[in-house]
Amino acid sequence: MTWRSLPTRLLALVVRPTARPLGVGIAVAFAFLVAEVLAVFALKRIAPENAFGALLLLGVLVVSAGWGFGLAIATSLASAAVYAYLHLEGRDSLAPALAIFLTLALLTNALVGQARLRAAEAEQRRRQADALAAQQAALRRVATLVAGGAELSQVFSVAVEELAHSLDVDQVTLLRFESDGTAVVLAARDRPGKPNLVTGERLSLAGDSVSARIQQRGAPARIEDYAVATGAIATRLRGLGVRSATGVPLIVDGAVLGALLVGCLDSEAISEDLDAHIGDFADLISTAIANAQTRAALTASRARLVVAADEARRGFERDLHDGAQQRIVSLSLELRQIEAAADEALRTQVSSVVSGLAGLYSDLQELSRGMHPAVLSKGGLPSALKALARRSSVPVELAVGVDRRLPESVEVAAYYVVAEALTNAPKHAEAEVVTVEVGLDDETLHLSVIDDGVGGATAGAGSGLVGLRDRVEALSGALTVTSEPGAGTRIDAAIPVGEH
Repeated sequence: MTWRSLPTRLLALVVRPTARPLGVGIAVAFAFLVAEVLAVFALKRIAPENAFGALLLLGVLVVSAGWGFGLAIATSLASAAVYAYLHLEGRDSLAPALAIFLTLALLTNALVGQARLRAAEAEQRRRQADALAAQQAALRRVATLVAGGAELSQVFSVAVEELAHSLDVDQVTLLRFESDGTAVVLAARDRPGKPNLVTGERLSLAGDSVSARIQQRGAPARIEDYAVATGAIATRLRGLGVRSATGVPLIVDGAVLGALLVGCLDSEAISEDLDAHIGDFADLISTAIANAQTRAALTASRARLVVAADEARRGFERDLHDGAQQRIVSLSLELRQIEAAADEALRTQVSSVVSGLAGLYSDLQELSRGMHPAVLSKGGLPSALKALARRSSVPVELAVGVDRRLPESVEVAAYYVVAEALTNAPKHAEAEVVTVEVGLDDETLHLSVIDDGVGGATAGAGSGLVGLRDRVEALSGALTVTSEPGAGTRIDAAIPVGEH
């Protein structure tokens, strides 16, 4: 609470914006009158000539501040009668004094009434501000989830919960429209202990309902009384006690995908002023759906690129093996025949050419192996990793717990992760031993490559790990690099082995 709001809070405590119970007010007025009479009697012994009329206005002030205008007037009249009885007996005329007293009492009532009005307005503004703050806080929490790329199911459940809490409503439902004329409940929130809709429940859109109107018009809709509505949804909601409802569409790329609905169990409908707040939540949910679709499309696109690149490399490897490499072998054999029939000088030259062709063959063989390892296609991931370990210039401790063939894209990704790590170990890490662990758990391939080198590796620009991370993430996997200086390097990858 700020210092600026302190006077308003204190005023609300003293001057009630809403009246207390009438019975309590009558008791308070009577108690003040008795106390005032006793106080006046006591004071008149000290100063007999003083009227002490101001004391009798105290009860008028208190009753005016805490109760309605009628009780305040009655207290004013009663106080005036007491005033006349105590102080004006025996005088020629009571009218002037009573007029002054009543004028002061009524003025007090009027001033306190204005104060009560201001207190009520301040209380109303405070409640509106608190409600707006709660709504904005709820929106921020959902927006944080959306910005963080949370799972759609989590966004849905949190959104309906936050909307229901911020509006203090009975029911919030999130629906997805299906092509067969039905709607599926994606998330629902009802009052505890009340009948409720269930996530996954399918409802027919036939008949009249807020959902049907939204699907047909693509715009916000409301029904003030479901008692006169028809259709399966109307019947279902009446069974839940819903009396009225309002809702807004979920629009993604111009298409109406579903609706966000708010229902009330009493006769008072949701204010139309709150439709904008419901619309803000619907926009966040639509954004989350659009983001998820974009991520899915991007992942699928990257996966297709990876598969296309692998196919191209496999084609290059096949062409090299069946074309250039076989041609080199054939030429070598022909040159060996020429070498056998040639004189000494020519034999030396031919032998040199043959040796060069053998070196070229080895280079092409190594190049084709880097493009797409044939052993991976023939023997699967365990055999390919064993071949990598044998060729490594650093000793490799290999543990492979995979007993079946995996999708080719998964095997290729795992192979290249290990190959890159084994290449970096002697070149950059100065490692003496590398441990490779591969296992299959819950339809996810897990692999770790750990060296005892100098550490300090990063997956930044210029690093081969960047391409590996892209390849793994294109398969909906994750790759992490842990490499503290002096503590070696650890590469972990997790790749789902579902359909790719």
